[in-house]
Amino acid sequence: MDELFHRSEHNPLITESGLPYQANAVFNAGVADLGEEVLLLLRVETPSGRSHLIVARSRDGVTNWEFEECALIHAEHGCPYETLGAEDCRITWVPEMERWVLAYTAFMRAGPGVALATTEDFKSVRRIGLVQPPENKNAALFPRRFDGLFAMLHRPYSTSGGVWLSYSPDLVFWGRPQLVLPTRPGPWWDGVRVGAGLPPIETDEGWLLIYHGVKDVANNPIYRLGAALLDLEEPHRVIGRARRWLLSPHKPYERTGDAGNVIFACGGMVRDGELWMYYGAADSCICLARASVGDILDMVRNEPT
Repeated sequence: MDELFHRSEHNPLITESGLPYQANAVFNAGVADLGEEVLLLLRVETPSGRSHLIVARSRDGVTNWEFEECALIHAEHGCPYETLGAEDCRITWVPEMERWVLAYTAFMRAGPGVALATTEDFKSVRRIGLVQPPENKNAALFPRRFDGLFAMLHRPYSTSGGVWLSYSPDLVFWGRPQLVLPTRPGPWWDGVRVGAGLPPIETDEGWLLIYHGVKDVANNPIYRLGAALLDLEEPHRVIGRARRWLLSPHKPYERTGDAGNVIFACGGMVRDGELWMYYGAADSCICLARASVGDILDMVRNEPT
């Protein structure tokens, strides 16, 4: 099937063999466009099975990645809600704060919850704390307020498996939860579970949301990526949702790994109208695919919800 995204010829960009220390896997990276370089906040799974977040930088966003061995967020930092690790960070630049906000999954004995932190330089972080208790994950923050309130997508664990949105006056206390993107029934490609992927991208037509959807085939889950459009001023309101997926696991590095048949994206950036999406493949490596934002919007626009 024709897909809007085109994979980089350099895929996979980063594997565990390229890291400066022993690791089991590297995947699901947050992304920050720093102008002269691209920064990835990598999820690295160690041989203990726990994950932490480290920084990788590249001038062209494709090759010659340089890694910082000191983890930005690590279970050994002593936070009680990160005792079993930190995973799947989304990075949002918030202009009013003049800093980056990190939304990540904090793992503890009670399960996965949503934590927030801020950074100005990706050298150190200031933790805001645990803002959604277990079990909850896949958090992605919007870059601006709506009627004075911040907004964040997240996915509570439930049989429905949908994407919810909550509002906050201060990034600490969250309320007014609303189901934004439910699973679709029966055999749909996103019929078992859906979750936010990249932080929402503001366009003239609405907030573009790249999300992941899961379908079970003979008890084997397949993770694909799709697109939806949220209202510019009422982001809890969906105004469009594509019927078909944007990217599906086809390549060997997407089909085989610690979790086969998985494409999972936490970050990307827009340059000259093109979305650069960095994604985890098979829970084992980091890859890159590109697509025209206009083409994605055309597909969503032609299939309104």
